[in-house]
Amino acid sequence: MEYQTGMLVESRAGHDKGELYIITGITDGYVALSDGRLKPVDHPKRKKPMHIAKKADIPALLSEKLAQGMPLTNEDIKRVIKLWRSENV
Repeated sequence: MEYQTGMLVESRAGHDKGELYIITGITDGYVALSDGRLKPVDHPKRKKPMHIAKKADIPALLSEKLAQGMPLTNEDIKRVIKLWRSENV
């Protein structure tokens, strides 16, 4: 699976199994994940791609910011995760 910055993913393994994250970066065989709360953008969680599952493509709010070269903020990430949860209950 090809992951991209901004995708919404779910942890499939580890103590955080079932948690939702946004991919904030991809390096050295790991993805950097942030939930905007416990794992903020400036201290993302590192996880191997085999331990996550894609939940949604890049949300419109984040794709606009990424296209403009603007950094993702914790508030943006929290908003996207909350919106996705409310639509997919």
